[in-house]
Amino acid sequence: MQVYNVVKFRVKQGEEAAFLDAHRNGKAKWPGLEHGVIIKTGEQSFCLIGTWASQDAMVAARSAMIKTLDSFRSVLEDQGQGRGVTDAVSGAVVLDL
Repeated sequence: MQVYNVVKFRVKQGEEAAFLDAHRNGKAKWPGLEHGVIIKTGEQSFCLIGTWASQDAMVAARSAMIKTLDSFRSVLEDQGQGRGVTDAVSGAVVLDL
């Protein structure tokens, strides 16, 4: 069953280019990632959406994803309510539209 992860980010004013550059040129080619996109959801808000072959593939790539996050963590704003600089969810597909 295919798995998706969605990570919300709020980027500091003037840091959009640094945020996007941190994902370009293979920097977000994590093992097991089938496809990924970043969408702009607001003035300083973005979501990364990743497609994975399985939950195990995504879990195995977690340390690589955190390493990427650490490379641009300084350009992110805290999301508040104890979430830190990311708000992430993931799960298996239950309905293909």
